[in-house]
Amino acid sequence: MSCPICKKPTDPTYRPFCSRRCADVDLARWFREDYTIPVPLTQQDDDPSDPVGDDGQT
Repeated sequence: MSCPICKKPTDPTYRPFCSRRCADVDLARWFREDYTIPVPLTQQDDDPSDPVGDDGQT
């Protein structure tokens, strides 16, 4: 397995990374929101205080 940041062989201590530095680089990318999980926006997401869902039921 290779490090997802620099492609060097991984170190069991920092797996799946090769070093603390690469683990920290990955963490910083998460904090900056470089990685995202796309989720479609629904009408229910628009108004969280609305108890009625998309199907008209409560």
